[in-house]
Amino acid sequence: MSEIPAKATESEDPSGGAMADATTGDGAAPGPGDASAEALIEPSVEAPAEAPGEVVWQSSPPGSIYDYIKVASFSIGPDGLVDQWSLRAEQLFGITTEQALGMDPIEAFVAEDKRELGQRKMAEVLDGREWTGVVPFRIPDPEGTGQAAEGLAEVYVMPTRTEEGERAAVCIVVDVRTLRRIETDLAASQAIFGQSPFGFLLIDPDLRIRRANEQFASTFGGTADDHRGRTVKDYLSPGECQRVAATLRRVLETGESVTEMLVTGTVPGSTERRHWSINLYRVHSGSGRPIGIAWLGTDITRRRAAAREAAAARRNLALLNEAGARIGNSLDLETTARELLDVAVPGFCDLASVDLYQGLLAGDETPPGLADGSAELRRVAFASAVADAPFIGGPESVNVGAVHHYAFNSPLADALRTARTQALPAEEGGLIQSTLAVPMVAHDTVVGLVQFSRTKGSEPFGERDRALAVELAARAAVCIDNARLYRREHERALILQRSLLPPGDPEASGLDIACRYLPGNAATEVGGDWFDVIELPGHRTALVVGDVMGRGLRAAVAMGELRTAVRTLALLDLEPAEVLSALDEIARGLGTPGGTQQSTRGARQSRDADLSEVYLATCVYAVYDSVTRRITFANAGHLPPVLVEPGESALMLDVPPGMPLGVGGEPFEEVEVELAEGALLALYTDGLVESRDHPLDEGLQAFVGALTDPSSPLEDVCDHILNTLDTHHGEDDIALLMARVQGLPAESVGDWTLPREPRSVGKAREYARGQLISWDLEPLVDTAELLVSELVTNALRYGEGEIRLRLLLDRTLVCEVWDAGLVQPRRRRARDTDEGGRGLQLVGLLSAAWGSRRTPRGKTVWFELPLPNGGKALADPAEALLSLF
Repeated sequence: MSEIPAKATESEDPSGGAMADATTGDGAAPGPGDASAEALIEPSVEAPAEAPGEVVWQSSPPGSIYDYIKVASFSIGPDGLVDQWSLRAEQLFGITTEQALGMDPIEAFVAEDKRELGQRKMAEVLDGREWTGVVPFRIPDPEGTGQAAEGLAEVYVMPTRTEEGERAAVCIVVDVRTLRRIETDLAASQAIFGQSPFGFLLIDPDLRIRRANEQFASTFGGTADDHRGRTVKDYLSPGECQRVAATLRRVLETGESVTEMLVTGTVPGSTERRHWSINLYRVHSGSGRPIGIAWLGTDITRRRAAAREAAAARRNLALLNEAGARIGNSLDLETTARELLDVAVPGFCDLASVDLYQGLLAGDETPPGLADGSAELRRVAFASAVADAPFIGGPESVNVGAVHHYAFNSPLADALRTARTQALPAEEGGLIQSTLAVPMVAHDTVVGLVQFSRTKGSEPFGERDRALAVELAARAAVCIDNARLYRREHERALILQRSLLPPGDPEASGLDIACRYLPGNAATEVGGDWFDVIELPGHRTALVVGDVMGRGLRAAVAMGELRTAVRTLALLDLEPAEVLSALDEIARGLGTPGGTQQSTRGARQSRDADLSEVYLATCVYAVYDSVTRRITFANAGHLPPVLVEPGESALMLDVPPGMPLGVGGEPFEEVEVELAEGALLALYTDGLVESRDHPLDEGLQAFVGALTDPSSPLEDVCDHILNTLDTHHGEDDIALLMARVQGLPAESVGDWTLPREPRSVGKAREYARGQLISWDLEPLVDTAELLVSELVTNALRYGEGEIRLRLLLDRTLVCEVWDAGLVQPRRRRARDTDEGGRGLQLVGLLSAAWGSRRTPRGKTVWFELPLPNGGKALADPAEALLSLF
């Protein structure tokens, strides 16, 4: 059996020596001051009651070594077999008393190769010799599981005698593994108290420091022993001390540990606030009784500062991200200023205001104002997180919307003048703690001033805050400048668009006209909606409604070009389908560098195609004849017209939509409709019937349903439609053109058919004279007779087929001569020696207007005379004839 150097002595009186050693170390009786003896006689803590069968390792007062080590005993009889086995031996060796009694300890616990040595030692013990040593042992496997444990024990064997006087032995066994663990714990404790970089305290139940380590002493001064007996009051402020003491009591009473408790205080010799992270847990004795609290502290002052910096950086970054997402969503100056304050208050400051130059708001081209910074400003926005009154205790308050200026020598004027941020000192007794006056600079131009203020109790502005304020103001300034530029372009486009629309309510023969135009709101660009009413010869009227796709100034310009082209084509008296075909060619040429002519050529260069822009437009073009009350439609991708006849419900006319203008390649169809007297016709753009909240189908149904009373005045009908439908969304322009049919009465029309013979000229004069006299137009008789004879003569000489003469009386007198010839008359200047060729010159001199147009069966030549009560003087026929020579 291997052993660590052991000691063997012979006892003259083994039993007596053992009893002496068991009492005191030197054989003296315990004295009154011996704590261990007192504990044996009058223990200060009553041992807990043992449960049946439970092994309790200690019942002595706290502080005994036996609280921590495992000690067991058993006795060996004269035969060398176990005759007594303690309960602690059962727990140490894992063998019950029934199994241990009668067991040979050498055979049971010693390895086979050590048994011979063990038997010799046992014989020596039974001969009366003591023995002490460290013995490796093996726990037998009485259950036959095949698993045997090994251990290491320090054994003290003392010889004894039985009642019969035979030699026996008592064995005291100590578990060496427990001793090794205690040694390790002592080393760890020494490391904590002498080498740990963290502050460590052991606090007793009275909340006094029992022991402190070197790190704690180096922080608060002195040696570790100097801190014995102190409390938290010696290190912390009263408020912090109460909080920490309450936490210590809670840990001591409940046993619940506390981790990362933040403690703030100062150290000797410094006024800097320090921060510590404290971990607390209750410490127990070997018996499980609470004996104090362990305090482990880490200085996190730098970590806290870095965390604050990182949190501030994250907060500023989040604020900038929010500013990027929220500022500039509107192209309105005041709205953009309010968006800036919505971001800044209360996330960045407690009070804020925005002042913009009055000239910028008025639309001046040079918004900066006076160079000294004292130009007029308007307060456009204010926000407060603490009070409704602006800047209590600060500068003089300015109401939102008020125009003001800053004195030349004020810091605010200096900020505007130099474009540099100024820090305003706080007034004593006021609410404001610190204020930053930040100029709003966009494209090297100061457009206004924003003031950020923090109230007392908030952290004053630092350098990081100043940089953030400049960034917020710069972002808002760019958005405000963009809004200013957009407002200028929007106003110019709106002026251009309105200048291209008909002024007031246009007049037309045989029609009662009413119209409305509503531009989009300021947040949307100007669209390309337009309408027009064009008077045509023969008391006919062209009605036009169109919409250029796109927005902005370009759309308005394209709309102006198309409207001018429509009027020009209408004066040529082309059919509606022909007008739209010509418009389609013009629209395709709007975006090409070479214009309309270039767009019609197939050999267009690729570089021109790359530079071209596509302009598309929808348009409906209708020509109404007041004599026949018939209207001819042609549609280029536009919404269908709506017709309401007397006593009938409104309906959408089935007009083939065709392709939008600018697409090309498809012909346009015409649809002719006869209108009843008093019928109501409505032409409109998509802004009236379509929005984000209302699909097109729903809008069309609502529009048709709103046309319920066509007999009401047209102005009232227009107002009713705009009030009924969702026309205030502002998403698009709205154009509405309404016309009520008032056909030309039969008594205002004179219509005759003349044979193709010379005497028809005289007949035409007679018919014209008689009709004019019946209309009480005697002042026009001579002029009308002369001009009628000229047109009928030309029809006889140059035309074909029957001749038709028609007189129409409305706001003017119109005379038309029809024939089947296709050759259009051409006016030329006759030489002095020519006998003819002056007829059309005479017509041009005596009439207010004249012209010719093609018809399905030939042509029509017409002239127009103003009525005598129209205020326009008639030309003298005699003087007109003389002027030709």
